[in-house]
Amino acid sequence: MPRMSVFDSPLLLGFDHFERTLDQISKKAADGYPPYNIEQVGENHLRISLAVAGFSEDDLTVEIADNQLIIHGNRQQDDSQRVFLHRGIAARQFQRAFVLADGIEVVGAELDNGLLHIDITRPSPDTRVRRVEIRSQKRSGVKDSATKLDLESR
Repeated sequence: MPRMSVFDSPLLLGFDHFERTLDQISKKAADGYPPYNIEQVGENHLRISLAVAGFSEDDLTVEIADNQLIIHGNRQQDDSQRVFLHRGIAARQFQRAFVLADGIEVVGAELDNGLLHIDITRPSPDTRVRRVEIRSQKRSGVKDSATKLDLESR
């Protein structure tokens, strides 16, 4: 059965990339490891904190590709010589991705006490006003006339 989309309306032109983004988010949301927080630390500043206990700076990579923030974790330590009576600290590799809106900038990343903090900023929205010229061509050979129309984008 074909899937119905909210973006199938002919009035929503150019929104197909939103549908692809929502598909990416739904596929990646199933895995809950590692746990994370997203907090607002300023008017236009956000911080993503991932719980990465047992991972060192060398085990972690933070990349930005195609408007996605991708965090990889891959422990290099060999635990084959250790004998665990109980192993409750996860040591598996992971990949966590966050879809970034246009204009979002990653400021930096810091590993502190088992938490990987990634600071990002979002720009404040600006209002644009643009004039679009409307032309009419008359069949009688009279010179073209133009009317201005104001369009506001909010």
